[in-house]
Amino acid sequence: MNKMLIAAAASSVLLLAGCASGPDEETTAQMDELSNQVSQLSQEVSSMKSELSSEVQKSSDAAMAAQEEAARANERIDNIAQSYTK
Repeated sequence: MNKMLIAAAASSVLLLAGCASGPDEETTAQMDELSNQVSQLSQEVSSMKSELSSEVQKSSDAAMAAQEEAARANERIDNIAQSYTK
């Protein structure tokens, strides 16, 4: 009975030691590769965000210019209509 208890304790220690060891080189290499891919994707997302922000600003500027031009055109039309009613 003592021998079985010692054998069970030894096998459990070996099993736990195997589980507690760090990742092997292949796993570390895969983790590094995935980390690099995540970093690259983060940079691409940041780049796309800045491009989108720039495009939104350009669209906003174009919309403002169009609105100002429409206001000037409406003013000209109002001036023409007033000259006919006078």
